[in-house]
Amino acid sequence: MNRRAFLTTAAAAALAPALAHAAQIAYTEGALQRVLAGGSPVVLDYYADWCPTCHAQRRVISQLMSENADYKDKVTYIEVDWDTYKSAPITTDFKVPRRSTLIAVGTDGTELARVVAQTGYDEIKALFDAALSSVTS
Repeated sequence: MNRRAFLTTAAAAALAPALAHAAQIAYTEGALQRVLAGGSPVVLDYYADWCPTCHAQRRVISQLMSENADYKDKVTYIEVDWDTYKSAPITTDFKVPRRSTLIAVGTDGTELARVVAQTGYDEIKALFDAALSSVTS
């Protein structure tokens, strides 16, 4: 196995148990619209397997979801693979500048909050709180 494949597989395996309990979806065409039609707010995670900032963000997201069941029960977490979808409408419509971008989308499809290349607990928590508030308000 080559080094890149090994590192990618190892990183995914390490994160899988932590995020497995979340309402987590790997993005495919139309996924955002389907989730929003179901009445759930969304956090879009524009990630790349090779991105260290993305991995740091995911550690914080995992911690947040383990601390607050509402994040995993009421907010759908959609992973958008940067390498696959960087030129797709899901990326260009939201004007995503780079991988390691997190966007909270309300149940009406509007952007509520955005974090770009930030790994701080408070910033990411505020993003999830914004998504959650669109359910409870």
